[in-house]
Amino acid sequence: MTKFDKSKLPSRYVTEGPAKAPHRSYMYAMGLSEEEIHQPLVGVATCWNEAAPCNIALNRQAQAVKMGVKQALGTPREFTTITVTDGIAMGHEGMRSSLASREAIADTVELTMRGHSYDAVVGLAGCDKSLPGMMMAMVRLNTPSVFIYGGSILPGKAPQIDEIPDEFRSRDLTVQDMFEAVGWHQNGDMSDKALDVLERVACPSSGACGGQFTANTMACVSEAIGLALLNSSGMPAPYESRDAYGEASGRAVMNLIEKNIRARDVVTLKSLQNAARVVACTGGSTNAGLHLPAIAHEAGIEFFLDDVCEIFRDTPYFVDLKPGGAYVAKDLYDVGGIPVVMKELRKAGLIHEDCITASGRSIGEELDMVDREADGKVIYSIDAPLTKTGGVVGLKGNLAPEGAIVKVAGIPSQLQVFTGPALVFECEEDAFEAVQKREYSEGDVIVIRNEGPAGGPGMREMLSTTAALSGQGMGKKVALITDGRFSGATRGFCVGHVGPEAAHCGPIALLQNGDMITIDAIKGDINVALSDEELAERKANWKGPRETIYASGALWKYAQLVGATYKGAVTHPGAEAERHVYMDI
Repeated sequence: MTKFDKSKLPSRYVTEGPAKAPHRSYMYAMGLSEEEIHQPLVGVATCWNEAAPCNIALNRQAQAVKMGVKQALGTPREFTTITVTDGIAMGHEGMRSSLASREAIADTVELTMRGHSYDAVVGLAGCDKSLPGMMMAMVRLNTPSVFIYGGSILPGKAPQIDEIPDEFRSRDLTVQDMFEAVGWHQNGDMSDKALDVLERVACPSSGACGGQFTANTMACVSEAIGLALLNSSGMPAPYESRDAYGEASGRAVMNLIEKNIRARDVVTLKSLQNAARVVACTGGSTNAGLHLPAIAHEAGIEFFLDDVCEIFRDTPYFVDLKPGGAYVAKDLYDVGGIPVVMKELRKAGLIHEDCITASGRSIGEELDMVDREADGKVIYSIDAPLTKTGGVVGLKGNLAPEGAIVKVAGIPSQLQVFTGPALVFECEEDAFEAVQKREYSEGDVIVIRNEGPAGGPGMREMLSTTAALSGQGMGKKVALITDGRFSGATRGFCVGHVGPEAAHCGPIALLQNGDMITIDAIKGDINVALSDEELAERKANWKGPRETIYASGALWKYAQLVGATYKGAVTHPGAEAERHVYMDI
């Protein structure tokens, strides 16, 4: 075991020398020994709360992390931050808090670490925005850092009773199925009793949503980018093996302190590209197109939506996960998880092997130790992929000059080109009400605007609307575009992140009912059949952004600060503008 010299670590400011006697008195008050006070202080940050199953197990897992830190002669200091859980926030005003919570998580972890002069961080997160928020804080602080995911939920199973439609009885259930069940129910295809039974069995344990939605997508990113120990994100939340990975993560962060390996040594342009590859080949959430640029921003790296989508374009899609595919996170873990996926990418030369990871070893060295191979069912061979390009595609055109993104995993190529008249709604509630009343037609391009980061404010996800369309059997018969976001659980031809957003007078603000829109996910185009002159004339007559009810408080502040979607919707200048690094202060 290593004895650590604290003369260059941040915690020397609160533990070393006669002048720090008052600070040490506080530490003795918490039961720390003299030896523990003079060891490195490691922040163990969790997003534990009682809001949702994603976060409920993080507190217990943090205790395992603390054991690992102690085993390696560190002193863990546990603290918590917020989480807004999208499944609870979805479909109402609460969803405006979701993306803003990513910034709040990063900010509060940063402030806690700075305020108490901790030397390193192990961060545990469970729900969508808490994963990138925690990783952003690590890269911003540039401390030795290890990320660990709280794990996925176990799949639900419907009872075999006649009242429940066969489609729900024959498959593993996730919360996505519940959102779609609402559409079935509204359509008269599911009884009150069946809905009541399904809601009781769809989510049977702690853990985050089980498909390749945003939480699991970003969990895969944490491994691929190198901030998490390889294979640590795979096992479901209730599995006792999560404790072993917690302990290993605690020991690993002490190794990083000893070797002075910091978060920005791990998060590089190459490792961001590795992460984007993994998102693409697993059919991951479109939200990765927002979060990867935001993580890059914290390192002073320009890695924008275009860069992410360029990687998506030439990466085969070969992991068959929900919502576009058939399987859930537990199934991926059972066949070897992200290490096996990355081994397949390596066979095609699509992984940078020299990137350092949280273990202190390179990705290549880690993959050399993986002996499992693709099973051909959940993980296909990269030589025989589901499709030759990634499950997520970038779009550009006169409707989205700064870009947009669409998830095509599970959508046949003949349905990836769509032309139809615009049906314009000024917010999600109006669109959802129209969908409930079937006030739309097959072939329409439903436009939901004023839902961007600044204009929403908060860039809400549209899962309630898209799930209702799928539940009505119309998911492949209409298209939907928005300057807001889509849940990782969304399926159907749904274009999000349209930029510039309506609040900034992007072209989406100028659309009118009946304008003909063409979305071509094969070519990567999104255009409206209007000339430059017509768009310019409409822009000259634009009445300005829609007023919101958020004229004060956190969401007002967020709207003032938030930047362009294609840059990650970030709220501060990033590492490019910084004048000091926390670890060297």
